[in-house]
Amino acid sequence: MKKLALVTSVIVAGLLGSTVAPATAKDTTATAKDTTATAKDTTAPAAESVAWSPCPATDPVLGALLKGLECGSIQVPLDYGKPDGQKITLALTRAKHTAPDAQYQGVVLLNRGQWPGGIGRDLPTRYAKGTTGLAQDVGAAYDWIGFDPRGVGASEPAVVCDSDYVYPGHAQPDPVPSTPAAEQEWADRARAYAKSCGDKYGDVLKHLSTKDAARDLDQMRIALGQEKITYFGTDWGTYLGSVYASMYPNRVRRMLLDSVVSPSGAWYQNNLDKNVTSEKNAKIFFTWVAKYDAVYHLGTTAAEVEAEYYKGQDALGAAPLDGKIGPAEWADVFEPVVYRSWTWLSRAQVLADWALRGDPTSLRANYSDPGFPHQNRHAMTNAVQCLDAHWPRDWNRWHTDYSRQYAAGNRFLTWTNAWYSAPCAFWPVPAQKAQKVGNSGVNVLLVQPEFDTAHGVAGANETHRLFPNSRLILEQGGHNVGAALSANNNACLNAYVSDYLRDGTRPASRSGVDATCEAAADPVPAS
Repeated sequence: MKKLALVTSVIVAGLLGSTVAPATAKDTTATAKDTTATAKDTTAPAAESVAWSPCPATDPVLGALLKGLECGSIQVPLDYGKPDGQKITLALTRAKHTAPDAQYQGVVLLNRGQWPGGIGRDLPTRYAKGTTGLAQDVGAAYDWIGFDPRGVGASEPAVVCDSDYVYPGHAQPDPVPSTPAAEQEWADRARAYAKSCGDKYGDVLKHLSTKDAARDLDQMRIALGQEKITYFGTDWGTYLGSVYASMYPNRVRRMLLDSVVSPSGAWYQNNLDKNVTSEKNAKIFFTWVAKYDAVYHLGTTAAEVEAEYYKGQDALGAAPLDGKIGPAEWADVFEPVVYRSWTWLSRAQVLADWALRGDPTSLRANYSDPGFPHQNRHAMTNAVQCLDAHWPRDWNRWHTDYSRQYAAGNRFLTWTNAWYSAPCAFWPVPAQKAQKVGNSGVNVLLVQPEFDTAHGVAGANETHRLFPNSRLILEQGGHNVGAALSANNNACLNAYVSDYLRDGTRPASRSGVDATCEAAADPVPAS
């Protein structure tokens, strides 16, 4: 099977923080047997055990981030309907428990999301060593397992399609189509991208759904010698966890889901909803910049700062910087401000330097040259989401929905988001029936930042209802996707999560949100 060369960059965790609020009621409810479970993959062969060996001190993908971890892999069926057929390889890492064996609590499988294409082999170090705010006795009690999902990173095959569609290394067309011809050009490019995926990977594309990834999780469980697993997922990882808990409810010991996907919105509606939350959070960023006009001199109101943002974008439309950074790349540079508030400082400086002074230094520094991680993540986001559930195949539907949203004032990322997913309108394999999500007995803890651009709060509320034995903690004022055990060290959330992973303690059940934590204060620029 073809192995693709890998080059990647470190994915930085979001930063959050808050005050301590102790966890309360202890919930020791065992995972109940649920006869509505949909998984019937009894024909899948048991995965072989993992042969662990020390990871290289300098990994070609993640540099030194794997130092001290063990690396291994398993082979799983490409098509679970043909368990003895073609196999693919999943790359895993482990940070082994350091507590006495009598205190060993099993494994925690980790998935960071970053859409479905996020690499995850670097994650175990953070939790085993307690650098995320997890209580040290909890970190020591588990084996922490990182993995690159099927199609991603060091797992084989790693899917990369036409590299000229997004992140091509040169300025792309303006994502906001000014004419029908400009929109048609983008739609034609999306169609060509989808075709390139089909031409390159053929039937492989039929087996890259979230349900397939959930089946892989269960093969990891078997290979790790576990009757049940604990799972911690963020972003798309929450949908993967929800699907796994629905397919294999009796295999879940504990499940922590942070920044939660709406199962019923997968994926076309979720993307439309994201356009609205992106605009709201962009306005929050512009308001924050205006608060510090004495530092940035971009205006004293959000509207004035926003005008400077679009002025800077228009200047790049007239003359792309270095032939690489045009309006599309400008949007990519500023996209993080609606997902992670700790990026506000650097992006406000970019805006001030470029829009006010025409100085491109900080803009160049915050622009990421294209490469494997971007291309792989985009390809796998499409490969998974296009397959998971129905997408409109008539481009007129897309045109109507996105034009209406843009006209309603959702300017910031609406058309950028449209083109990222547009290949799903032309995907070469048909979508599957969406997995029915929910179970009455699974032990779940949900963590949700209030201003989560990718998912809003609707996904957490819906998942809370679909898993009646769940508890929901809302981070009030939280901006960052991935609030728990993040580098921002929210002591309140970390206390809840540490108690849950230690002995199953969760907040007492209430109507709606079960507990709240306050997010950290917004960043403050140097004067």
